[in-house]
Amino acid sequence: MDAERGDWVIIHNVVLNPSQRAPQVPEDTKSNPLEMWVKGFINNDANIGDLVKINTITGRCVEGNLLQKEPYYTHDYGKCIPELLQIGIQARDILFGGELHD
Repeated sequence: MDAERGDWVIIHNVVLNPSQRAPQVPEDTKSNPLEMWVKGFINNDANIGDLVKINTITGRCVEGNLLQKEPYYTHDYGKCIPELLQIGIQARDILFGGELHD
């Protein structure tokens, strides 16, 4: 089993297929399904891809396909931009005349 009962997981579910989308939704959006990803505690042992039920932190019971056990954020804000490192120093110079005021 990839996940055991009580493990923190993330599931995926298609809420609406493109044909079920509202007519006022923009065309580029309407051509895609409305999807949801939800994190919670899994109710039963399961493998990745299985249809499972989870309980969220707020107590909702949600059903979807198991994507990952113990999900984590993988995004970042990109590489360091040296010019941005100087902004705080320059702002201090402008606002306080260059002195360090703690």
